Amino acid sequence: MSGAAAGGDAASGESAGDGRAGRRAESADAADGDAGAGSVSGATAGRDAASGESAGDGRAGRRAESGDGTDGEAGAGSVSGAAAGRDAASGESAGEQSEAAAELAAQRVERERIARRKAEKSAPIESGTKLSGKAADLLAAVRAVESGGKPATTVFAAPEPSPGPAAPAPEPVRRPQPAPAAAVPATETIEAVRRVLTDGGAPESLAPQVAAALGEGAATLLREDPWQLLRVSGVRPDQADGFARALLGAECGPDDERRGRAVTGWLLEQAAVAGHTALEMPALTAALARSAVPDPEAAVQDALAEGEALVFRDPLDPGAPEPEDDEEERPVRVLVALERYALAEESLADGLARLVNSLAKDPSDPWEAAAAAAAGGAAELARAVAGHGLVLHTGGEAARAEPAALLVAARAAGLRAFAATHTPDGSRRLVGGEEAVGTVAELLSGAAGPGRDTDGALALDLLIVLDASQLDVEGAAMLVEALPDGARLVLSGDPAVLWSAGPGRVFADLLAARVCPQIASRTPDPGPLGELVSGIGVGELAQVEAPGKEVVIVPVRDAGEAVHRTVQLVADSVPRAFGVPAGQTVVITPGHGGAAGTRALNAALKERLNPGPGRFGGFDPGDLIVHSPAPGRTVPGEVVTADADGLHLSCAGAPVVVPRERVEQSVRHGWALTAHQAAGSRWAAAVVVLPGDAVQSLSRPWVYTAFSRAERHLSVVHGVEQALPKAVAEILPKPRTTRLPLLLKTQVPAAD
Repeated sequence: MSGAAAGGDAASGESAGDGRAGRRAESADAADGDAGAGSVSGATAGRDAASGESAGDGRAGRRAESGDGTDGEAGAGSVSGAAAGRDAASGESAGEQSEAAAELAAQRVERERIARRKAEKSAPIESGTKLSGKAADLLAAVRAVESGGKPATTVFAAPEPSPGPAAPAPEPVRRPQPAPAAAVPATETIEAVRRVLTDGGAPESLAPQVAAALGEGAATLLREDPWQLLRVSGVRPDQADGFARALLGAECGPDDERRGRAVTGWLLEQAAVAGHTALEMPALTAALARSAVPDPEAAVQDALAEGEALVFRDPLDPGAPEPEDDEEERPVRVLVALERYALAEESLADGLARLVNSLAKDPSDPWEAAAAAAAGGAAELARAVAGHGLVLHTGGEAARAEPAALLVAARAAGLRAFAATHTPDGSRRLVGGEEAVGTVAELLSGAAGPGRDTDGALALDLLIVLDASQLDVEGAAMLVEALPDGARLVLSGDPAVLWSAGPGRVFADLLAARVCPQIASRTPDPGPLGELVSGIGVGELAQVEAPGKEVVIVPVRDAGEAVHRTVQLVADSVPRAFGVPAGQTVVITPGHGGAAGTRALNAALKERLNPGPGRFGGFDPGDLIVHSPAPGRTVPGEVVTADADGLHLSCAGAPVVVPRERVEQSVRHGWALTAHQAAGSRWAAAVVVLPGDAVQSLSRPWVYTAFSRAERHLSVVHGVEQALPKAVAEILPKPRTTRLPLLLKTQVPAAD
């Protein structure tokens, strides 16, 4: 990609809004012309808007009104250089486990006050007037979030750059949901909740979600404390305030302690959406003040007293000696966390320490045999695993061959070994035997893997987890808890890709903590695509030669043109030039919203590739979809049919039935995805769409993840001009506040 982006001087990159359907232009092929094939640049390539002339890769070329960019002559594989970017800062503050454990115990004691406080509350308050305005606004907001839109104003996001084109919905990270109830809410409970919602002017359709979130007695609890509505995904404080005013009337006010507690919990969940497992107290109180809570500190203390959050005082320098009686106390960082994430991090740190400390120092014969059988890069990894309970392995796509070789060698030596990946496609790309490979979800559920021993632990000597960058703190904790004493754990991943969709940055935290051996693969990804992606990983858009048109750049002026050209690339250009069917080409775009987001692109792609009335809740047989069985997990598939049981899908070759009430929340069309949805999978061809309104969503990890999804061919629909090399060179991952590095430093000795 050269220093200039192919695009017209009329190209403004302006957003066309948050439309759901993309307009299909009736003009030339999306890959027309010979200018800019393989050239992504940081400045306009000098194409005149009227004549269609461009200067991709330093050569002027007339842009034809028909033809195929994949057949073009100029600029194949030319990617301009930007300065190498800064390395991501990974330092985290730390603290002592004994103090953290004491805090947990203290919080549990405080919960004894809960029953007394609830007993002092008054009887249910009579309903007030209806909520003014359209109740549909609330429902629309909820559905927008459940479909992957922005959950609310990004309270804990990093400061935005200077004003520019309107940004689409950000890279989706699903809002964490409450743990599923043991049973489906009773019909009577749902109906009682429905009546309360009606009294408050809220959409009745929220009743099942409210009942599931609040459990038995949900209607009574919601009438007593209307701000409990904030526990439902997508509801914002201003909407809960309106609901509360309708129920409580004049007794409703911003200083109500119930509101303060609920908004505190909501803000902590919003922090989890941004990837944090905890928040520093000043950040939390500042956010509460912005949410019109009169006394933020009192609101936090009230939430702590009710057991709705936990507080930790982590020393800034955990290695410093304890202060003497006459010395000042050590400086601390005060963190507040939701219990589920705090306990998950504690459990993860405990489990990792157990694996490291329970390993016998002298490797046994089977491990020595496995190490001797491995060769090349896998031999170094095998030797590290033979003597350590926890090993980290880093590298790109080609480096996956090394843990795969370790898996084969370990099983040949008689060891019980298994490899778990983030997606079914990741399992498909890993060699080691069908019975030895599966997804993390399949392993934990028992659908794949060796099963459990008499103690409930996985019957394994070695667990290899690939795509480890996608592990969130809860998933990682469950995996580690399931391993028996003496087992080895290898976490293998690419540190340059996007972090997990869920809270935490487990793999990055472990790399930064340096508590175990780290094996960096020296196996590079091959070809022009490998060279391009490797350069992005170190902050540079390097020039690459692509004689086979492995990289093609399609300049566009606006989002409407981006949608049109994307459809023609998928439906015609790529299949014709490379023999890749449309179903094996993925489209990746920064967000769900916007005129070139996943919703608009999927609507246009469905119209071209599988038109139909959408008779099954917007879906037709043959539609490509992504199914999200749990927050942060997406599985690609295809619609088969529908009946009274729900929507029937085929996901990774397995039949899946989604109940009709869950279709809207968990199934989306899947021709176009976001980078987070695509992480862990690869396709024969990828079309990455960069409309002008995507500028603020771009970062080095995003570009690296999106561009590395292609195995044979990458087309870049390019409308962001200089923003692309700038993002690669300068925009690093947004920091996440976690406690894992501190916990590891206090429990696991530093590696040699």
